[in-house]
Amino acid sequence: MTHSHPSVPAHTIAPAYTGRLFTSPVPALRMPDEAMEPQAAYRFIHDELMLDGSSRLNLATFVTTWMDPEASALMAESFDKNMIDKDEYPATAAIEQRCVAMVADLFHAENLRDDDPASAIGVSTVGSSEAVMLGGLAMKWRWRQRVGDDWRNRTPNLVMGSNVQVVWEKFCRYFDVEPRYLPMAQGRYVITPEQVVDAVDENTIGVVAILGTTYTGELEPVEQICEALDALAAGGGADVPVHVDAASGGFVVPFLHPGLKWDFRLPRVVSINVSGHKYGLTYPGIGFVVWRGADYLPEELVFRVNYLGGDMPTFTLNFSRPGNQVVGQYYNFLRLGRSGYTEVMRTLSDTARWLSHQLAASEHFEVISDGSAIPVVSCRLAGDRGYTEFDVSHELRTYGWQVPAYTMPEGAEDVAVLRVVVREGLSADLARALFDDTLKAVTALDRLKPGGHFDDQQHFAH
Repeated sequence: MTHSHPSVPAHTIAPAYTGRLFTSPVPALRMPDEAMEPQAAYRFIHDELMLDGSSRLNLATFVTTWMDPEASALMAESFDKNMIDKDEYPATAAIEQRCVAMVADLFHAENLRDDDPASAIGVSTVGSSEAVMLGGLAMKWRWRQRVGDDWRNRTPNLVMGSNVQVVWEKFCRYFDVEPRYLPMAQGRYVITPEQVVDAVDENTIGVVAILGTTYTGELEPVEQICEALDALAAGGGADVPVHVDAASGGFVVPFLHPGLKWDFRLPRVVSINVSGHKYGLTYPGIGFVVWRGADYLPEELVFRVNYLGGDMPTFTLNFSRPGNQVVGQYYNFLRLGRSGYTEVMRTLSDTARWLSHQLAASEHFEVISDGSAIPVVSCRLAGDRGYTEFDVSHELRTYGWQVPAYTMPEGAEDVAVLRVVVREGLSADLARALFDDTLKAVTALDRLKPGGHFDDQQHFAH
């Protein structure tokens, strides 16, 4: 029989999971009857979260999974600040408006003044989903103003590709807008100007063009779409605005392809949304929507709220939310600047293009997008290999990698694709490890030939 030293409390040497912590499961579906020590609550939750996949190895998501430790510290210090309470947290409110101004300036918005951040017309949002809703609402209200009192007898429509993110479908359903989806085709996974012109009419509130599709990372031809709509309007046809969904590419293209015209340099582009928590390099969830100028955000959509002692204009779907994401975004803008973002995006693009080259050289894959537009690699299996992209995705999970497989949207439903999002945190060395594991996976599948055994397992690929 052993005895503990009399000066050492017995609980300090008791086994953690059979003494200091509970020996029976805690309730999962009801609140426990008794309180527990903070260390015990932490340990229970920490241990369960170990069952999640590694966020760094989740190559399905565009969302940022790594930031500087200094950014994490600043964000932790701001968890308790309510973003909506601008009167009580004026410094956080000023930081938000500076971020909006920086985004508007990056996208060449009109009439910006260096001495007045409020000259930028826009707002921070909870990711691009809220930003999309706000951009769509502004287009719908401007359409109502354009057609006059007869709008109640008409059905507004929105023209977009079948490759749009599901939030656009939500917008149309929630706000009574007819979606007009333009189909894809095998070998073409973006919309064309010809499709757009054929689909619009006097009841079209706008056209959505995507700068970096979630399916392949490709850039839709925004400038050519605008030129086609300009010609249509000049010939007496419908005069339709364009909204650019730059959720994925808005913080990439200005640095990788600064000469490409897709933003407010094109007069027909009236609004743009972008995700700060994607290639803005900030933890989720933060996004922005900005307008060309004040004329493009109808005043009827701006609420004046007397909240906690201050008169506050607001145009958001959400109300209370933490200010820490805006603080994290501001840190990135100051920390990196234009030169830093350029260096990051070039490095990510280099890594993506190296990976795509290796995949093509392996002769197992046909590359669809090589990471040169934005750092996204999409590919399909070359030839009939006796297994499918879904089998490859499942096999890669055994190595810890989450690489989504999915079928393409309407018009190209028979095409299945694998996609790798190269983000900050996926180093060149990790990309090499991914390629090595991909070769192991396809070598194993070459022997097994499961014939699409895992085709029904289509994982979410945001």
